[in-house]
Formats: sequence, structure tokens, C-alpha cells
Amino acid sequence: MGWTVAVLLSVISVRLAGGLDGPDSQVIDVLSLQDSKQVVTAVEMLSAGLSTLSDVYVVSTLRLPAKLGGVLMGVYSKQDNRKYLEVAVMGKINKVLLRYGRADGKVHTVNLQNANLADGRSHSVILRLGGLSRQSMNVELYVDCRLADSSRDLPQLVPLPREAEMVEIRHGHKTYTRLQGAVESLKLALGGSIAKAGGLTDCPFQGDSSAFNAVSGDVSSILGDHTKALIGQLIIFNQILGELRQDIREQVKEMALIRNTILECQVCGFHEPRSHCSPNPCFKGVACMDSLQYPGYTCGPCPPGTTGNGTHCQDIDECELQPCFSPEACLNTFGGFSCKPCPPGLWGAALHGSGFDYAKPLKQDCSDIDECVDLPDACVQNSVCINTVGSYKCGGCKPGFLGNQTSGCFPRTSCSALTFNPCDTNAHCAMERNGEVSCRCNVGWAGNGNTCGVDTDIDGYPDRPLPCMDNNRHCKQDNCVSTPNSGQEDADNDGTGDQCDEDADGDGIKNVEDNCRLVPNKDQQNSDSDSFGDACDNCPTVPNSDQKDTDNNGQGDACDQDIDGDGIPNVLDNCPKVPNPMQTDRDKDGVGDACDSCPELSNPTQTDVDNDLVGDVCDTNLDTDGDGHQDGRDNCPDIPNSSQLDSDNDGLGDDCDHDDDNDGVLDDTDNCRLIINPNQKDSDANGIGDVCENDFDNDAVIDVNDACPESAEVTLTDFRAYQTVVLDPEGDAQIDPNWVVLNQGMEIVQTMNSDPGLAVGYTAFNGVDFEGTFHVNTITDDDYAGFIFGYQDSSSFYVVMWKQTQQMYWQSIPFRAMALPALQLKAVKSRTGPGEFLRNALWHTGDTPGEVKLLWQDPRNVGWKDKTSYRWQLSHRPQVGYMRVKLFEGAAMVADSGVLVDTTMRGGRLGVFCFSQENIIWSNLRYRCNDTVPEDFLTHRKQFLMHIQV
Repeated sequence: MGWTVAVLLSVISVRLAGGLDGPDSQVIDVLSLQDSKQVVTAVEMLSAGLSTLSDVYVVSTLRLPAKLGGVLMGVYSKQDNRKYLEVAVMGKINKVLLRYGRADGKVHTVNLQNANLADGRSHSVILRLGGLSRQSMNVELYVDCRLADSSRDLPQLVPLPREAEMVEIRHGHKTYTRLQGAVESLKLALGGSIAKAGGLTDCPFQGDSSAFNAVSGDVSSILGDHTKALIGQLIIFNQILGELRQDIREQVKEMALIRNTILECQVCGFHEPRSHCSPNPCFKGVACMDSLQYPGYTCGPCPPGTTGNGTHCQDIDECELQPCFSPEACLNTFGGFSCKPCPPGLWGAALHGSGFDYAKPLKQDCSDIDECVDLPDACVQNSVCINTVGSYKCGGCKPGFLGNQTSGCFPRTSCSALTFNPCDTNAHCAMERNGEVSCRCNVGWAGNGNTCGVDTDIDGYPDRPLPCMDNNRHCKQDNCVSTPNSGQEDADNDGTGDQCDEDADGDGIKNVEDNCRLVPNKDQQNSDSDSFGDACDNCPTVPNSDQKDTDNNGQGDACDQDIDGDGIPNVLDNCPKVPNPMQTDRDKDGVGDACDSCPELSNPTQTDVDNDLVGDVCDTNLDTDGDGHQDGRDNCPDIPNSSQLDSDNDGLGDDCDHDDDNDGVLDDTDNCRLIINPNQKDSDANGIGDVCENDFDNDAVIDVNDACPESAEVTLTDFRAYQTVVLDPEGDAQIDPNWVVLNQGMEIVQTMNSDPGLAVGYTAFNGVDFEGTFHVNTITDDDYAGFIFGYQDSSSFYVVMWKQTQQMYWQSIPFRAMALPALQLKAVKSRTGPGEFLRNALWHTGDTPGEVKLLWQDPRNVGWKDKTSYRWQLSHRPQVGYMRVKLFEGAAMVADSGVLVDTTMRGGRLGVFCFSQENIIWSNLRYRCNDTVPEDFLTHRKQFLMHIQV
């Protein structure tokens, strides 16, 4: 006994010196982790502790209702929810389960008994993970300051990933299996002894001397320092005795096993050996094999879809990995899982199986059924069918037909049925919504349609005057035959348009030297020394080279005391550039609702890093239907509708509203879907109500001239209001683009050799036809120009772009980019956003993973020609992903992308694109809303389905 005491005292002296305790432990208060930065710091501390320390403790005080439990805390992968470490309380069977990842990729489970925690009372729990720096790990569970159970020789934990931001610490309600009770405290102690961990839950019998003295204040006031130290040593002595007792118990068990084995060997040959597998002690269906090792048998692996040691097997909940179409669609069963059938309107193969390894890489694929293609009779024949996710919608009759979904759609007079074709031989016939015949000159020709003449620059005006009977302005001779100028601007009225007049204002000073090129000013006086002379400067005494005039009152913003003209001076106006006389400011951030990118959340700086007009503080980027509007702001969150049209202002978009005008007559039978007419009066019985006969959307613009006849918010093509998006904001090699808008928003000129940039209109579209004339009015450069559609933010848009010659980009960082001269159509979906990666990806002809995907390239591989006009025609139907681009040089079509299908962006805004190219003209711009799916898409889809079947 004396020898044993001497050894123990020597061990005590080593521990008091810090030899076994190590440095002071660190404590992580799990419940106080609020933001992602705190979680990353905690993960880094935990990762370092698990790899360098010997002991880590989970310390908690909790109160659980009777027979209930759940996950107390866990450490998981954010990417695939893989468990690194998880502690769960099984209140019904008085157990604590420790689950953790092993080096072989599997999850190991440790069952700790005698954990009577779920009785409605407060309990303390200490879970010690010991031997972390050894080959095997041991675990001890303390409940209410007493050792409840332990387990030894366990496989070690797998180290946490180096990327701490990919790991998440969850607890209580944040875990997947909700803990049904109250967690009063939850901490992780990294290093130290069980005594120090006990101090976190007020366990004085395990504490060090200072903890004990804190409880027994009277004793500490009497005893001296020597006595205090002696008491501390006795406490640790008592702890070590407990550990030695446990070691002795284990040795007794091993000696008993050896003794029994020897006795069995002695009687070998005299008696038939007893099989420990009869009856089978293993889990039902698990094979049992006799063994010479304790307990005399070995169980095989648990059945698929379960986990355990073969004696006890527990079901794996594969639904935690969410392999099905939605979390609610997953049905977990013992040993496996199955997915419910796809929702109505969607189709996909059945999915079922067992085990994490099977479920992890899978995801039930439920694809939309296009009822408009697969169900030819879904809508009335010759009517518009609009496919939606999981359903479809029937619209009005197709162009050239009259009626509705109730009475049917009947042919109007068609061009082919005319006994006399009134159109010019270089024009084509079209039927308007009201059944009237319309003639339109073909590309490369201009006039009124009945008479057409050659239009070299394709700006809508003929090279020579035409003898038109109706005095149509498009029959007048083009005042700039070779340079597009769809507004025919002529400042000095000399018959030569400003675009091609070397002295546009006729003051004797050529444009290149004139500081007022459109206003005569021979004296060239310039008081403020900007680039505009006093005669044409809207702020003659204040430098303002942009000449911005928001309210169009003739006074530039730089010197206008009321920039937006709403009657409130700039210094008092909470939206100085947007009229808002009421000055409403719901979030009280000093920025009025009319110009606030987050009107309900304070964001005085108005930062919008992705240029989507939604401020960063309220930008969730959660967009279920992919139409560019986040779910919280989308009036049809499950149906793509970039236009967000809501005719009756009820908060429900027309595309998901079955009564768009709220007149009590459902859209399918309403003969004026957008205008209230409950009486449905139709005097001429043509299927269109009297109140919307020639102006379907009641916007005071007749349908023949209306760019969007079914939207009162869009009437004419107009890019006068636009957003500038700089795609390489940090680059300093070139300047930003300079846009000049002419012809009331139907013509744009970019004057500078600039960084990549966009001019984006503010109108968003569902289906749209977009056309325009492209012309480079210089011979000094050879770079990119084009147009965009489906713009949702500065990282998400489609671009049609064209370069004149092959060229390697001059900045090889971050990668070498090679441009080919071919016309290209690209889908931009950039992970990095505006910057050097996106810049080089746009320059490069081809795919750039994570940035740009090339959808089509003109196989001719030819570039644009200097001072040559080209006409493009784009059709985009985002509801089905259809897109097609055609390009004309003069009257000849020189490129055709054919039918392309891509659903990366389900609608968006339109604009123009430039990259390092100056003097670009986009002239005679036109857009028109159109949701009718072209016939060539239906043919393309049928051929695609036939190819799949083969």
C-alpha cells in the first residue's frame, strides 16, 4: 500500500506541475455564436484543439421533457451536411449518442448508457473526448458530476477541413433533429483536465483548489496556503484513484476471459464445444460467427441502410441528404428511403434505395412537362399556349385569328387570301391585331410598305425619295445615305444630317474642332473650360462634361438647384434625381422610397454590387423561377415573368392571375382581359370587346403602333433612361464608355475606346423581339460591339458580340484570352462578377467555366466591316428557352444561329455592349413584346424528342 501511495503522490506532483494537464484550456461558448465570422473563428479553434490536444470536452446544462431528446450540438459540412461530430440525447432510452466521422469516410457511433436526463429537471452533462493525440480514442460521460459510462479503444476522429468557412456548428433548433427542451448552457472546453471542465458546470468535487475554496469560503479563511494545496492534491488523488479502479475492473474482466478460455481448452475433446451463436445474439438478419475472443462470437455487418456494430443496428435517415425533389417528398423507411412521385405537371423517374453512399450523389429529377407541346389540345386551336412550371396558361388568339378560349379562334383575313397584294415587291404582308393588312419593307429597304426603296445604311430611310401617296416620313430621302441616323437630325437645316455633316451647325468650324458642334458659335467662348462652349453648355459657369439634365429643363444637373424638378431643393430632397414630392421614407435612412434600393431596410450608402437595382442589404439572390426577381419581390415567384406586369394592381402578376383586370370574368373567357368590362359587350361579334377593340391595354396608343399591345407600361422603344454597367471597374487601361442617346431613345452612339460596358434599359421583358442596325463609324479600330438581352444583373445576361479581327487580349492575367472575328452568342453567368476574370472571359471566344458559356458561333469566322451597316433580328421566348439570331448585310441574310434553347436567364432587360471599340452606332432600334412560341421551336423540339427515343 505504501508503494502505491508513493507512486500516486509522484503522479500527483507531475499533474500539479502541468505535465499532464498541458496549457490552460480554451472555452468556446456555442450558444453565443451569432454570425458567420464568429462561427469560423470557433471552427478554427476546435480544429486546432482536435489535432494538437489530448482532451476536448462538451459541457452543457440542460432541461428535457420526459422521454424526449434530440441533437444537442454538431459540427457539419455546409456543402453536403456530412457529420464531423454530433452529440445527441436519447431521452426515451437514457442514452447519449456520439457520432463522428472516421478516416475511412464512415460515421462511427458510440452508445453511452445511464444517461437519465429526460425527466423535466435540470442536469449537467460533461462528455470527454480523450486520447486525441494517440492511436485510439476514449470517451467518458459524466451526468450530474458523476461518471455514467465510458468507452475505450475507439477509432480516431477525421480532422476538420482546412477551409473553416465550409464547416458549421449547429445546436438546439439549428440542428436537423430538433432538441425538444431547453439548453441553458453549451460550451466546448479545448484542453485542460476533467476538473477544469467540471468547473464550467459547478461540479465542486471535481474542481481544483480554487473552485473548492469558492464554495467553502469559511474553510479558506482559516486554512493556510499549505493546507489549501494539500486539499487540492487530495481532490486530484481521489480522481486518480477512481481512474485506477476503472483500470482494475477492466483487468479483472480480461483475466476472467482468459480463465474461461483456459477452462474450455482443458475440457477440449471431452465435450462438444458450446456455440455462442445459438441463439443468435446478433441483429435480425446479421450473420453470427463463433470467435475465441470475448464475448465468444463476431457479428457481420449491419444490413444496408443501417449502421451499428452488428449486435445493435440503427436505421440511417437518408432523407437528411435531401435526395428527393423536395424535403417533404422523401419517405424514410427502415433500411432505406423512397421519393414520392413528381408533382402534377412534372415528370421524372422513381427514386429509392438505401444508405448514405447511395443517396449522397443522387437528386430526384422532376422536369417540367411542356403541355403546350405534349398536349396539342391543351388550348383552343390557333390560340396562344404559355407553358409554366408544373402547368400552362391559355392566352388569346394568335395573330391573324379572332375569338377566345370559349368561342374558339377563327381566321381573320390573311395575306395569302388577298385577291390583290398591296405590298411592294420588296415588302412583306402582315396582319395586325384588328385584322387590317399592314405592309412592311424588307431589311435593306425603306418606305411605307406599299412603296419601298434601297436603304443602304438600314436606318429606315431610303437613299432616294419615294413617290408615296400618304406623305409617310419614311419615304423621304435619307439625309445621310451611308451613315445610320434614324432621327434624321440636321442642326443647320442644310439637307445633310448631323451624323455625316463635317460642320453640323454651319458656323464654319468643323465638328472635330467645334466646342458646340450643333449650335453656331464662331467665338468658341467657354467660361468654365469644360468640353462645351457657352452657347451649348447647360451649365456655362460650372464644368459638366456629361451635360446631364435629369428633368430636361435646359439646366444641367451640375448647376440645377432642383435636379428632378419636383419642387424640393436638392439639399432637402431625399431623392434629388427622382421626382418624389411626398418624400416618403419608410426605413428612415435618409433615402426616399422612390430611389431607395431597399425601401424597407436602412441602407444609406445604397451599395448594389451586382447592379440589379436591389441594394446589397436586402438582396437575397433567391430566385426560384429564374426571371431576375428575387422571391420576396416577385409577384409570381414560381412562374417566370420578368416584366412583373400587374394590370389590376392586386399584387399578383398577370402571368399567375386568372382575372387580370379583376372584373369577375376569368381571363380564359374575358374578351377584354386587361380592361374591366363585366358586361362583355362585343357589338361586331369578333371576339374582342368594344372597350379594347383597337387599344387592348387601354394605354392610349393603338395596338398597331404599340410596342407591347398587352402591357400599358410599355408603349414605344425608348432607351433614353438607361443604366450604365461597367464590367471591369478596377481596370485602368481604358476609360468607361460614353453613351449618347438620340432619336427619342431609338438610337445610341458610343464615342470612346473604352473598357467593357453596357447601357441597359430599365424595361424588363418576358418574350421579346429585338432588332436594330449596327454600324462602326470609323476605320481606326477592330474590337467588340454588340447587344444584350435577358439582363438580370452584372453577372447574369446574354450577349451577342462581334469582333473584326483575331486578337490575343493584351492582359494575360488572370488567363490568356483569344478573340476570333466570328459573331457569337454567349450566356454570361459569372461567379466573380465585374472584374478581370469576366473581362477576359468576354474577350475569349469559347467557354470559360464559372464565367461564360458560348451558345453559338457563326461558322463563317468573318469580322464586321468598317462603315458598314448590319441589321440584327433577335427572338427570345424565355418561358421555353427559345432564342434565335439573324444578321443581315444590306438585304441579304449573312448569319442565322438557328433554334437555340437555353434557360440560364428566364427573361430580363435589353441593352447594348461595347469593348475597346469607339464610334459605334446602334440605330433604328425596335423592341416588341411577344410570348408566342415560333413554329420552328415546335419542330426543333419534336426532332429532339425523336433523337432521344432513337
